[in-house]
Amino acid sequence: MTTLKVEEMHCGKCVERITRVLNAAGLDFEVSLENKTVSINGCENCVKTAIAELDDIGFTATEE
Repeated sequence: MTTLKVEEMHCGKCVERITRVLNAAGLDFEVSLENKTVSINGCENCVKTAIAELDDIGFTATEE
């Protein structure tokens, strides 16, 4: 599992947007508002897809 830090995640609406876009991309993931993280369960390509999808909706994700 790869953990991405998403500093711009501030509220439940952010979590909803992230969840919607990552579900649409078919990824296996967990979102933590408290820790401002998204954990991706999958290969390196899945992580790259998640980072790109988050970028498309205005979030910067960096690997921890």
